[in-house]
Amino acid sequence: MKIDIISILPEMFASVLSASIIGRACSSGVLDIQIHDLRNWTDDRHRTTDDYPFGGGPGMVMKPEPVFRALDEIADDGDASTVVIVSPQGTPLDQKLVKELSAKQHLVIVCGRYEGFDERIRSRADLEVSIGDYVLTGGELAAMVVVDSVSRLLPGVLGHEESALDESFSNGLLEYPQYTRPASFAGLDVPEVLLSGDHARIAAWRRAESIRRTAERRPDLLEDAELSESEREFARRIIDETE
Repeated sequence: MKIDIISILPEMFASVLSASIIGRACSSGVLDIQIHDLRNWTDDRHRTTDDYPFGGGPGMVMKPEPVFRALDEIADDGDASTVVIVSPQGTPLDQKLVKELSAKQHLVIVCGRYEGFDERIRSRADLEVSIGDYVLTGGELAAMVVVDSVSRLLPGVLGHEESALDESFSNGLLEYPQYTRPASFAGLDVPEVLLSGDHARIAAWRRAESIRRTAERRPDLLEDAELSESEREFARRIIDETE
């Protein structure tokens, strides 16, 4: 997958995108991530990317000209490129959307700053994405979240392909509890079933604990989760006990 990120603060991405799993994916060629300084597409000596809002009001607004020029150069005119604006007004980023984005060939992510985008910039976007109902000082951190969540679903990025399948939200449920050695620590023991070697019992326990944890912490997720009728009844009992 190819990912281009347009920002006025390209230096923010260096350490994040060169480290850990994403860094290794880039080194191996699974990912091709390029960071672009939006100021390279300005045409004045001050390299201006913002201006005062028409109609008055506080703050500054991202100018359309540099963004349009950048997209003209970076984004493909065909279907190969998907232009994403990161903004608190966008579609909430969830695992379903992450999976959809991971199937794209080329993502072009535009990071906002100041009071937001000139509205005409939105005409160039295929999708507007929000990472939560709060406001950041710019879109760079949100872009990093998008890149990290999308990248780990690509074949060859994670060491074990099954890792992404068992994680929270991958099947509509929160992930089951995980343990490692030692089997007993600070008076707390690993559940016996995980030491049994019985893979069928372990799978059943993990499924039940995943449903239990979701019912206790995020019951809103259960509505769309794929559950049998007995599993739904189990979830309802857990919810009743916690209310």
